[in-house]
Amino acid sequence: MGISPGTVRIIGRSRAGGPHAARAAAAALLLAAALVPAGTAGASAAAFGPHNLRLRDSNWGGYVAQGSFSTITGSWTEPHATCTSANDLFAPWVGIDGYGSQSVEQAGVQTDCSSGSPVLSAWYEMYPSPPVYWNDPVSEGDSITATVVSNGGGSYTLTLSDTTKGWSEHVDQSIDGQNASAEAVIESPTQSYPAFARLDFSGITVDGKPFDSVRPQALVSGGYVPGPLQGGAFGMSPGGGSRTAAPVGRPGSIRY
Repeated sequence: MGISPGTVRIIGRSRAGGPHAARAAAAALLLAAALVPAGTAGASAAAFGPHNLRLRDSNWGGYVAQGSFSTITGSWTEPHATCTSANDLFAPWVGIDGYGSQSVEQAGVQTDCSSGSPVLSAWYEMYPSPPVYWNDPVSEGDSITATVVSNGGGSYTLTLSDTTKGWSEHVDQSIDGQNASAEAVIESPTQSYPAFARLDFSGITVDGKPFDSVRPQALVSGGYVPGPLQGGAFGMSPGGGSRTAAPVGRPGSIRY
């Protein structure tokens, strides 16, 4: 996936403890701090980016449609997740772009296991800029709704609501997006998912129409498989093994 925003790689050689090493380490720390957006205390700054065709197992799992779209909205229920390693990190989200384009306008909730236990954080991202985190509380079992709207001229409005907790956030941002895809997916930037039994998406619409009507493609990620898409609703559950994506135009089908 390359170097994600928020990740610093130092290239070159230096002697341990030497002045060059000290200066490089100090510079890396300053750069890393500058890359973490405000309001990210306790949250990982790993980026949730575009679909990566180079990965054997897709970094997106769920449904993605190609076309020309100006808005997507969808809901899901945060699952009970069990951390299997400190590298586990994933998020369900809805968004525009990223499938065949290099920007993504997206909003969701991540589960981060770097502390050893699941930590949930609400966020939005205008990739390739790093994610920005809201400080509102999120818990497993909460009902989340996200909406991404293209207002034209590169202007976007992103909204995320927790109807269980009773809060809602929205932000206006600008980017040179193509509006070339729409998606409701789960993603792990670390390619390492925590364990959960099922995650349910519902009420997914694009440009006011049920997601089914635009014949989205099914994608599998990290062994999690999307169930049939019906009435803008589907579930993600463990399927075991590695599977490839279904061809465009055959919603709900997956090749084994």
